[in-house]
Amino acid sequence: MFTALIAAVALAAGAPETPNPQHPNEEAVDPYVPSDANAGAAPFAGDAMWRAFHGQPGVDRVVDGMVDRSLADPRIKEIFESHDMVRLRRTLKEQFCYILGGGCAYSGRDMKSVHKDLGVQRTDFNILVEHLQSAMEDEKISFRDQNRFLAKLAPMQRDAVER
Repeated sequence: MFTALIAAVALAAGAPETPNPQHPNEEAVDPYVPSDANAGAAPFAGDAMWRAFHGQPGVDRVVDGMVDRSLADPRIKEIFESHDMVRLRRTLKEQFCYILGGGCAYSGRDMKSVHKDLGVQRTDFNILVEHLQSAMEDEKISFRDQNRFLAKLAPMQRDAVER
């Protein structure tokens, strides 16, 4: 109990988190303040894009389709396998909802720190975009609206790709 209290005080003071005894090889993650600014793009004005993606149910299907394809794709599945899939799906849904103007808050980290040391290459990013496009096609999102969304996401490549 006392150790937990000290760890909580250290975290509150901004000190790095102590290593997780269940996963001793994982690096501690510095605490952060959730912010919509971490989403990587400003939201669309109005609700036209939100409606084009069929609201939250549509966004959920798009994200799940993209992630499922990525996990099944031998070219990039390794990047995803070591992550908490529940959290990944939740934060992607928050991010898409925020950017599409759905009124959600984004609780994830900024794109640069999220992708740090993952070794994501330009080809990996392009494969992910292919999966996103397929998921948007499955959701019957117009080509125009797909392109508008992809244009918002494209600058994130600078922060996601390491080499």
